[in-house]
Amino acid sequence: MTAEQRMTLPDAIHTNGATPNPWWSNAVVYQIYPRSFQDTNGDGFGDLPGITSRLDYLADLGVDVIWLSPVYRSPQDDNGYDISDYQDIDPMFGTLDDMDELLEEAHARGLKVVMDLVVNHTSDEHAWFQASRDKNDPHADWYWWRPAKAGHEPGTPGAEPNAWGSYFGGSAWEYDPKRGEYYLHQFSKKQPDLNWENPEVRAAVYRMMNWWLDRGVDGFRMDVITLISKHVDANGELPGVGESTVDAGPIGPDGYSSPNPFCADGPRQDEFLAEMHREVFDGRDGYLTVGEAPGITPERNEHITDPDNRELDMLFLFDHVEPGGGQSKWTAEPWELSQLKRCLAGQQQAVKDRGWTSLFFNNHDQPRVVSRWGDDSTEEMRVLSAKAIALLLHMHRGTPYVYQGEELGMTNVYFDSLDQYRDLESINMYHQLTEAGVLTEEAMMEALKAISRDNARTPMQWDATKYAGFTASYAPSEPWIGTNPNKDVINVKKQLRDEDSVLAFYRKLIELRHTNPVVAAGAWDMLDEADPQVYAFVRTLHEEGVGGGIDGSGEKRLVVVVNMSSESAALPPETKDVLGLDMSGAIIGGASADRVLIANYPSEQVAADLLFGKLAPWEAFAYEL
Repeated sequence: MTAEQRMTLPDAIHTNGATPNPWWSNAVVYQIYPRSFQDTNGDGFGDLPGITSRLDYLADLGVDVIWLSPVYRSPQDDNGYDISDYQDIDPMFGTLDDMDELLEEAHARGLKVVMDLVVNHTSDEHAWFQASRDKNDPHADWYWWRPAKAGHEPGTPGAEPNAWGSYFGGSAWEYDPKRGEYYLHQFSKKQPDLNWENPEVRAAVYRMMNWWLDRGVDGFRMDVITLISKHVDANGELPGVGESTVDAGPIGPDGYSSPNPFCADGPRQDEFLAEMHREVFDGRDGYLTVGEAPGITPERNEHITDPDNRELDMLFLFDHVEPGGGQSKWTAEPWELSQLKRCLAGQQQAVKDRGWTSLFFNNHDQPRVVSRWGDDSTEEMRVLSAKAIALLLHMHRGTPYVYQGEELGMTNVYFDSLDQYRDLESINMYHQLTEAGVLTEEAMMEALKAISRDNARTPMQWDATKYAGFTASYAPSEPWIGTNPNKDVINVKKQLRDEDSVLAFYRKLIELRHTNPVVAAGAWDMLDEADPQVYAFVRTLHEEGVGGGIDGSGEKRLVVVVNMSSESAALPPETKDVLGLDMSGAIIGGASADRVLIANYPSEQVAADLLFGKLAPWEAFAYEL
């Protein structure tokens, strides 16, 4: 049971500023994308019984929390992030009874279950939205309805209330003939934004959240929760709409302006989150709240996650997975390690005194990190770089999130044709950017191979059978999306027997988070910030009563060093100094190899490499000082 594997951090150790320390301060979360995890009925879609059947695998991995992407009833326009009924399970995934069984079986193994919560928007098939199409209905003001632009005929090009573009392509406004007005949708036109300015909307959301917690769910990951408060003028009007005193922003090359500056981290964000905490979480224990936070700075993360402010436990920030971006995610410039260092350093330093941070490189919206920043050109480089990137992330201070298949080093799928893609964003943006002449068809296909969300959504690779064990080889339906051809090489069955596998390495990283207080809560300090190849930092724990350092002091320290490249690298000067390499021969004497806490090369090789001041390709280790 994972709860028994994880030590309780004593209150003398500082985590997020709360007393006692929260249970999740040395926990690890595993994200499941249900439609791609395990199919038990042969329809080509993963389901809740499939997740239940794999709980022993997750418990053996050592994770503490399972986060489920949405399994609510949905038309599946955006793979379940368009919810039509918050209090029912979509038949694709099973039933409420299946959900109850999953909760019971997970809890029996010491695993908590967190549900994805999508309340910035609903499906346009939700009963709330259907009722709001009638101006005389009590739900009429539950969404952002606006009339056509003055002097334009409703429903015609250019009549949209302002020039905002949807993140999924096209206008952010959709005309509804029944109501005779437009509704705002930052994402798909089937995902209308809820009007959180209306207190009745908020009360309905809180009732639903309490219903799930009472049923046994252990918390929520809140999708784009920092978009719920919109910036409006003194008259309550959105920018660029009607006689608003605020401009809607500059028009981009695709013909639209971005709603993000006006919809992210709005003026009532803190008020809404604090109200949610009061109405839903006060008086409850053992839950976890994490918010997806587009538009949030590290400084704002500190405020929102400060336990004294009673908003959320942690947030997902995105600046570290967006470095190198050009004018859009589809025209990215070459990635540089310095940008990652700068972003993660900002996140770490912002919460060094109060608050907390989430640690992630992969999720259902990101390409596979081993293909993005690592090296999947050969099997040797894939394994080394997958371990190196994992060690880098997990040795930071915060709560690590593992996305399904990440623990295997799963790669991008590299589809060859557009008809292989299923992601709404990828398909829409392909057409919008190629038709506008922003990118050629060839360039857009290369962009999809590198950055499309579908790279993360191919079936979980359990074994080398026809469909990678995701569904039976004889199943009547193929998986909803193509299986990665490298399933024969990268799969759970193969790695379970290999103590040198990426999977085995993740087990060690998770165990360290559970058992080593320096890894869980030590202070974080960057080394050699300007080095273009090596990412290094020191973790330090100053508390008494938790065991002294090797030198007999009351301080425990470790240094983390990662060569983030497929070339050899020299140890940079600050890292050399911290390791004591100025003492001739000392680094390989005595217990130096024993001080290697974890590494992706043999400890003896790490010690030898330190003596010569060099790092092998993708060499990564944590070394106790």
